[in-house]
Amino acid sequence: MAKRVQLVLNQDISKLGKSGDLVEVAPGYARNYLIPQKFAVHATPGILKQVERRREVERQRQLELKAQAMEQKAALEKVASYSIAKQVGENDAIFGTVTTQEVATVIQQITGQEIDRRGMTIPDIGQIGTYKAEIKLHSDVTAVVNIEVVSM
Repeated sequence: MAKRVQLVLNQDISKLGKSGDLVEVAPGYARNYLIPQKFAVHATPGILKQVERRREVERQRQLELKAQAMEQKAALEKVASYSIAKQVGENDAIFGTVTTQEVATVIQQITGQEIDRRGMTIPDIGQIGTYKAEIKLHSDVTAVVNIEVVSM
């Protein structure tokens, strides 16, 4: 069996690794595909130091993003509840449903913070009352806010 070659990936390659990963591949795969396409470079001590520096910078950036998400969570949960007015029919049933876009709009009006509605999970709301919504602000930070549905 031929000797394996160590490379550092310049970009993500499925089934091989992510950008900056140190991988061992067959020499022909490295020589004929990865290196000519500039998907990878030979692993030298200088390249490995650069990769470590990039990882440290990325780790610091992620820590800053998490700190910002924690501040945003505290600001969102400081408000007791967010009210959404809907038309009501019989038995306190609302017409239509409460959407994540409506919740994001109400939060922005009250707190001034823009929330991505795609990171929001709300229960099926069919009647007036108080409901809890989860808002994913970061991979490790989730805020839980109260949504109060009232009649117009």
